Amino acid sequence: MSAALHTERPHPDRWIKVLPEGLFVEPGGFFIDPVRPVDRAVVTHGHSDHARPGNRHVLATPATLAIMRRRMGEAVGGSLQPLDYGETLRIGDTSVRLAPAGHVLGSAQVVVEHRGSRVVVSGDYKRRFDRTCAPFEPVPCDVFVTEATFGLPVFRHPPDLAEVGKLLHSLALFPERSHVVGTYALGKCQRLITLLRAAGYDRPIWLHGALEPLCRLYAEFGVELGELRQATVAARDELKGALVLAPPGAVADRWARRLADPVVAMASGWMRVRQRARQRGVELPLVISDHADWDELCRTLEDVGAPEIWVTHGREEALVHYATQRGIRARALALIGFEDEDSDEVPGQEAGGTGGEGA
Repeated sequence: MSAALHTERPHPDRWIKVLPEGLFVEPGGFFIDPVRPVDRAVVTHGHSDHARPGNRHVLATPATLAIMRRRMGEAVGGSLQPLDYGETLRIGDTSVRLAPAGHVLGSAQVVVEHRGSRVVVSGDYKRRFDRTCAPFEPVPCDVFVTEATFGLPVFRHPPDLAEVGKLLHSLALFPERSHVVGTYALGKCQRLITLLRAAGYDRPIWLHGALEPLCRLYAEFGVELGELRQATVAARDELKGALVLAPPGAVADRWARRLADPVVAMASGWMRVRQRARQRGVELPLVISDHADWDELCRTLEDVGAPEIWVTHGREEALVHYATQRGIRARALALIGFEDEDSDEVPGQEAGGTGGEGA
């Protein structure tokens, strides 16, 4: 009897807890993406709602740690431990490895095993091809913890190159006007640049100063972005007919007044919602997202084959209902402190500074 109990595979809800600090892996003594400073943190990626300062020990991919250092400086935390994709580390009574999430540079899913039970915590992820980061890797598991930022059937993202084609068409149609695109500093900016290059746009791309540090970091990690120039110090005539990328907050700021009759664009999955575009004064909405859309979320549940899913931030109820209808046990975790794609910003750096916004 005691031997049978000893070899029993404990259900993950017995060893993974939702605490005020975030998702706690009890047998390992660590939190995943904690929202408050903790002793041990495993961080999925560098966006500010997942990577927060002040933790004593931080485990993440080398790229994520580099992003955190660039954005946070000395406040990044105490000891920083890099873990490459595919490497396995023993932490307490668990084994931990990181698998690519396809969200931004360095983004990872956290694969945790404990006494024969495997849980995968996705962090944020997407399934589209992206030249700037490793593609999402489906990992079979007992419980899959998934985001649901765009977890409603209405959210079906169009092809990325078709959206970039709209921007290039507008540039050709209004060659005398500047085009300023609101785009987040980490991930979205670099991805948009590589999409433009793939579509044949080989002219210089001008950057607001808040976007430059992370573009330099991406280049250090081997991501080719082509010729980039500083829009902040450019003369007004230089920006006539130019393509300028800036944080979303800067697009509505007085900084943008120096542009020549600008066409205002915004790259975000939320541009599918016309009211959001109108509220931001966006003339040219571009539906380009770094999160999985509804179809991709549903496909991912099939790909990982987990008999149970836990849904975190986003439109939890619809995905829970979808999974339940297909015989998958599902529940919402209702974690607090995670934002949607439009809200992941570093306070005080919306329109300038070195941090910028997330994706």
